[in-house]
Amino acid sequence: MSEAIDISALVRKNILEMKPYSSARDEYSGSASVYLDANENPFNTPLNRYPDPGQQTLKRKIGFLKGQKMENIFLGNGSDEGIDILFRVLCEPGRDNVITVDPSYGMYGVCAEINGVERRSILLKSNFSLDPDAVLEAVDEHTKLIFLCSPNNPTSNSLDREAMLKIIDGVSCMVVVDEAYIDFSKGAGLLPILDEKKNLVVLQTLSKAWGLAGIRLGMLFAHPELIAYLSAVKYPYNINSLSIEAAMEGLMETGQQRDWIREILDERDRMIKELESLDIVRMVHPSDANFLLIQVDNPSEVYQFLLNKGIIVRDRSRVPLCEGSLRITIGSKEENRALISALKTKQS
Repeated sequence: MSEAIDISALVRKNILEMKPYSSARDEYSGSASVYLDANENPFNTPLNRYPDPGQQTLKRKIGFLKGQKMENIFLGNGSDEGIDILFRVLCEPGRDNVITVDPSYGMYGVCAEINGVERRSILLKSNFSLDPDAVLEAVDEHTKLIFLCSPNNPTSNSLDREAMLKIIDGVSCMVVVDEAYIDFSKGAGLLPILDEKKNLVVLQTLSKAWGLAGIRLGMLFAHPELIAYLSAVKYPYNINSLSIEAAMEGLMETGQQRDWIREILDERDRMIKELESLDIVRMVHPSDANFLLIQVDNPSEVYQFLLNKGIIVRDRSRVPLCEGSLRITIGSKEENRALISALKTKQS
């Protein structure tokens, strides 16, 4: 079904008919000695010039690292911009719906509310595995987006590949696979098969493994036709010059990134053993991410105790299927030791 999908049929009518804004840098993107086209300050600050609205140089670098063509890449102010712009391009407020598989990343639901789009929530199974048949049963002619987060937040597990493919191949809408934590996973994710699945959208980020959360650079990979619609709707200069420069510099440090991932995974394995040895911890869920979801007695009390010690974790005990749970990011060795030491004090 994927290859037969007509992307234009999924796009809102007003988006199909709109004339995109054309900035000065859209109309001329080459190099020149005198720039008098964009009403910029002529004095070098050195941030007096607008950034490239198409982020061509950065996209070439990302495309090389990810094995993707530039026309398959949309860059946003964090993955959140990519999520929101999918709603704005594809979902007619008050008519269309999206499906989320919960518990999962909260911004899918927030964007649905902001854009006036119905959200249909399908719970994961009790072991946090995906039920593709339940998702497919919720789909109708007004379903435009299905969100799958793998590895999932906050449950930390990867979703079953075949279950995700069953959904992708079984629908005529877009399926968004959020791979924010894929660098910490044993699996390769679905990005390598992007060209085979016309209705697949893959989200990735520089915030986690690359250590660049502060620049807010999210990557969306999709069919070139969908990328063209997203690019037409985005704000002209949605990625600023400082973020582009920092991303280019950060992406040069591939060796450092591999070292960070290796250390985080080693610490994750050590933390699992340490946490499982504590009486206060009832369960440590298997993790394919840079965080752990653990079950404890009195999670609110444990959270407050850690907070009083200057250690901040995330209380997820009110999230469906995560009752009694705290989410703990894998920190540095020193930070992780401080957490374990505090928990030992709490249980003694």
